[in-house]
Amino acid sequence: MSELNQTKINLYDLLICLTNAGDLIRPEVSKHHQQVAYLAFRIADQMKLSAEQKKELMLAGLTHDVGAFSLDERLSLIEEEPPTSQDHAFRGARLLEGFSPLAGAAGIIRYHHIPWSNGEGRTFRGEEVSPLSHILHLADRAAVAVDRKTDVIGQIKNIQGRILKLRNSVFMPEAADAFLEISEQEYIWLDMVYEPLLYILPDIVVFDTVELDLDELTELTKIFANIIDFRNPFTATHSSGVAAAAEKLAELAGFSKNECKMMQSAGHLHDLGKLAVSRSILEKPGALDADELNRIRSHTFYTYRLLQAIRGFETINQWASFHHERLSGNGYPFHLGENSLSLGSRIMAVADIFTAIMEDRPYRKGMAPEQAVAVLNTMVLEKAICPYVVSILMENFDAVDNARRRAQSTSSGRYDYVMNAPL
Repeated sequence: MSELNQTKINLYDLLICLTNAGDLIRPEVSKHHQQVAYLAFRIADQMKLSAEQKKELMLAGLTHDVGAFSLDERLSLIEEEPPTSQDHAFRGARLLEGFSPLAGAAGIIRYHHIPWSNGEGRTFRGEEVSPLSHILHLADRAAVAVDRKTDVIGQIKNIQGRILKLRNSVFMPEAADAFLEISEQEYIWLDMVYEPLLYILPDIVVFDTVELDLDELTELTKIFANIIDFRNPFTATHSSGVAAAAEKLAELAGFSKNECKMMQSAGHLHDLGKLAVSRSILEKPGALDADELNRIRSHTFYTYRLLQAIRGFETINQWASFHHERLSGNGYPFHLGENSLSLGSRIMAVADIFTAIMEDRPYRKGMAPEQAVAVLNTMVLEKAICPYVVSILMENFDAVDNARRRAQSTSSGRYDYVMNAPL
C-alpha cells in the first residue's frame, strides 16, 4: 500500500481532471474551459501582462464555470448573448477561494460576467473588479461565439465585428483591442478548435507542481466533492458523509494517520464520475429505466478514468473507484472479485452503502440502525461486501455514524454558503 506524507500535484493535472469531468455532461460544452483559458492567455500576452498574471488567468479560465451546477445553466453559458445572471460566478468563487493555489483564480472568476459599461465595470458594489476578470469575460464571450459546426477561419470577421461593436459598452477597451490584434492570426483560431488543445496549454504556461500535505489535499478534494454533490440538493452532503465514514473505518481497521487522510480524500472523490450523469436521472424520484440505470452504473468507470489523469493518485483512485465492485465479482464496471479488491476499496464500498442508507433525503428518512444492520448483513451473506469491514462497523456503529453526521452537517453549512452567494 502506498503511504504518503506529502504529495506533489501538478495543478494542470487537477484542473484538466475537473474540466474533463464537466465535459462529459454534454458535447456542447466540451473544451469550453480550455478554449477560454487559451484565449485569455493570448489576450493577456498581447497586453504584455506578467507571467504570474497570465498563469492566474489560465487557472481561472480552466475553472471559470465550476459554479454552474445544472446542465441547463451550463448550456445557457455557451449562448452568444451574455447571461444576465452572475450567480454561477459567485458560487464558483466561493467554491475555490479556500484553497490557496486557486485563491487568485477565485477572485478573477467572481466578477467575470461584469460588463465594462463604459468604465463603470471597474467596480461592482463597491468592490474593485480586476482587469483580469474583464479579460476573462471577453475570452469567454469570444469562445462561445465560435460555431463548432462550420469552419472557424470563415467566422473570424463576424466575431471581430461583434467584439468591436461591444468595445467599451461591454468589453474593456484594452482587452478588446488586444483581442482584435491577435485575432488576425489564423493559428489562434485553429488552436482553439484543435482537438488536443489540452496538450498545448502546458506548453505556453509553466504550471506549478504544488507540494501538499495530506490536510491540504483533503481540502482540495473537498472542493471536488462540493462540485459533485451540490448539483443535486437530494445528495448535497453525500460524499462528505462517505469520506468521514470511510476515514473512521480505516482508523478502526488499523490504517496509519496518513492512510486515513488518503481514505478521506478518496471518499470525497468516489462519485466524481457522476458529473457525467444528468441531473434529471440523479433526481428522478421513481424507478430508473434500463438506459438510465446503465448511465448511473457508468459513473465509477468515469471516476477511475478521470482520476488517472492525476499523477500520484494511484492508490486514492483505486479506493475511490471500486466502491461498486463486489467480492462475488458481480459488481461493476470492472467485475473485480475478492482477490482483486484491497482492504481500502472494501472499506469504501461499505462506507458508501452505510452513508446512503443512513442519511436523510428530502423524500425519505434514513434507516434506523437495526434496519441498516440487517441490510449490511444481508449483503455480507450475498458475498457482496467484506464481512471484516462490516464487523468493524457493527462494533463501532455509533462512532462511525457520529463521524458521518458531523461531516454531513458541516457540508450542509458549506452548501448554504456556496448556494446563497450574494448576487
